[in-house]
Amino acid sequence: MLDEEFIERFENCTLPGEGFHHRDHVRVVWLYLRSYSPLETLARFSEGLKRFAKANGKPNLYHETITWAYVFLIHERMARSGPEQGWAEFVEANADLIDWKNNVLKSYYYDDTLRSRPPRICIPRQALNVRVRLSVP
Repeated sequence: MLDEEFIERFENCTLPGEGFHHRDHVRVVWLYLRSYSPLETLARFSEGLKRFAKANGKPNLYHETITWAYVFLIHERMARSGPEQGWAEFVEANADLIDWKNNVLKSYYYDDTLRSRPPRICIPRQALNVRVRLSVP
């Protein structure tokens, strides 16, 4: 399916819910980030995903921490690789973003955070361990 049709069907909630897997979530974000800023992508994808989940009878599947983290991780990887990288190359270079079972978020968040209900925005545990060195004149 072409990118434009894929996005249109996601936004119109006409993709089959049972066939919309993690890789497809990543593809939508990747496509949005090629056209929109990270914050606009975050807003579009979050709202679209909530609408898609509700249309498929699973409104409780949306998880804010997971959604936001993936948008920013995908953006960071895209910035590193440059705008000329296509989807197939992105997938090959970023297998850890595509693998849901052993997903990359497990290295940033505790399991109970990723399973939390209601989902919430959480600061990654590494950010809590950062030590700031202040230089005093």
